[in-house]
Amino acid sequence: MAINHDDNPAEPNPARANAPNEGAPDAASPTVKKKRDWKAWLVFAGGAGAILWGLLAAFGSGWGLWGWQSGFTGLLYSVILAVVTLLVAALIWWLHKRKSVHGNRPLHWIGVVLALVYVGYLGTLAMHARSVPAIHDISTDLADPPAFRSLSLREDNWDNIPGEDDEDMRGLNPQQRWRRIHQDEYGDIRTVRVDRPVKEVMAKAERLAEDRGWDIAALRVAEGRMEAVATTQMFGFKDDVVLRVKPTQDDKGSIVDMRSVSRVGQSDLGANAERVQDFLADLSGTVTAG
Repeated sequence: MAINHDDNPAEPNPARANAPNEGAPDAASPTVKKKRDWKAWLVFAGGAGAILWGLLAAFGSGWGLWGWQSGFTGLLYSVILAVVTLLVAALIWWLHKRKSVHGNRPLHWIGVVLALVYVGYLGTLAMHARSVPAIHDISTDLADPPAFRSLSLREDNWDNIPGEDDEDMRGLNPQQRWRRIHQDEYGDIRTVRVDRPVKEVMAKAERLAEDRGWDIAALRVAEGRMEAVATTQMFGFKDDVVLRVKPTQDDKGSIVDMRSVSRVGQSDLGANAERVQDFLADLSGTVTAG
C-alpha cells in the first residue's frame, strides 16, 4: 500500500509554510494607512499661523489695506495665538508622556519652535521699546531745530513729553524736558560738517532720499532745505524729515542739521534717531562735529 506523504500531518508542507498568513495585515499593502496625528498638526498650525498672522497684520497696514491701529490689533492677537499654541503643546506633550504615546514628534516640535521664536522676537522688540526714551522728535540742533515749512509739525508734538513728575525736571516746560531727555539719551546726534559745498550736499541728499523711497515734499537748493516723508514698510508709519544745510564761512564746506518727527505715537522706538544717524553717515562719509 503506497503512502501519500502529502497527507502526513507530521511532516511540514513547504508550500503551506511559505504561504502568507491569512488574516494578518500586510505591511506592504497600500490599503494600510497610518493614522494622522491631528494634535501635532494643531501645534504646527498654531505656530506657523501666528507668524503669518503677524506678518499680514504689519505689512497689510504698510500696503494700505487697513490702518495701523488694526495692524497692531492683529499683531496682538497673533501673539495670543502663539502663547496659546505653546500652552496646548505643553499639555499634549504631558498627555503623551503619561500614556507613553509618541505621536508625530517632529511636526509637534517644529510648531513649538516657530511659536517660541515668534514670541521671543516680539519680546526683544518690547524690551527695546522700554530701553529707548518715549519721545518722537529727533534733531541734531536742540537749540534751533530745523523748521518745517512745506510740511506741518504735528499739533500734539509737545504733548505727553515724559519727565513731568521727575524731580530733576520739575518746573521745566515740555520743550525743555524734551531737550534734557534728548541730550541724555541721544547725545551723539549732533550737527555735522561736510567738506563739500551746499549745492553738492543737497544733490547727494536728494539721491539718498530717493534711494530710500522717501517722498520729497520740498527741495530748495538755494535755501539749503529739503523736506520729505519717510514711510515704513511695516504698519505704514509716516515720519516727516527736514534737512537744513548752511555754508561754512569760506563757502567750501557745509553745516548740516537734520530733524525727523513721527506723525503718530508718543515713542518712536528709536526709529527717528536711527534714521538721522544713518542718513548723515551716508551723506557725509566721514562725520565731524560742527
